[in-house]
Amino acid sequence: MVKEEVVLVNFWSSPFGSRVKIALEEKGIPYEYKEEDLFNKSSFLSTINPVHNKVPVLVHNQKPVCESLNILEYIDETWTDLSHRFLPSDPHQRALARFWADFIDKELYESSKKIYRGIGEEQVIGKNEVLRILKLVEGEIGDKPFFGGDNLGLVDITLIPFYSRFYTWETFGKFSIEEECPNLVAWAKRCLQKESVAKSLPDPIKIYEFILDLNKYLAK
Repeated sequence: MVKEEVVLVNFWSSPFGSRVKIALEEKGIPYEYKEEDLFNKSSFLSTINPVHNKVPVLVHNQKPVCESLNILEYIDETWTDLSHRFLPSDPHQRALARFWADFIDKELYESSKKIYRGIGEEQVIGKNEVLRILKLVEGEIGDKPFFGGDNLGLVDITLIPFYSRFYTWETFGKFSIEEECPNLVAWAKRCLQKESVAKSLPDPIKIYEFILDLNKYLAK
């Protein structure tokens, strides 16, 4: 059997990179991790992602795959015989999963930045937008253990990395996500019981400290 080369190029705090880590761990795929300095990007990154020059990038047998949701589907389709599938077999359920993953991907990160970078009214707007998004996805999970049913699926893997940022959002915005979205926080705690998730998420305090330093850097 030919040994496959799998490399994840990422920056440690990226929730998008954490998605890929979880997917690789969930499938049990051995991989090499390469940390990228986003404040001093390497020529290697521009070679493997010349369009956006961003992380994460999965390099499989020297072929790069970019954009986290695209990478998740690539992993699911390439290693079909390893563990469960991230996407449902039913076409309608598969379309729904892609819809919610896309919704989270487009809405949550940008809205959350207003909480820790904005002041006054902009910060309040960011907090309200984040809570609106979280409550919508909380309603979607219903009484299922995970969005994917009994196992982690595409939507779970898309959303759970943001749990590491809940502490930052709550501290800057002075609110409690657990009070507003108790079922969603319960879902997050179930996810954290999965080794693939627990070992892939950065420490919330380190994320908070990083964002404090980042704000100071951006203010210069």
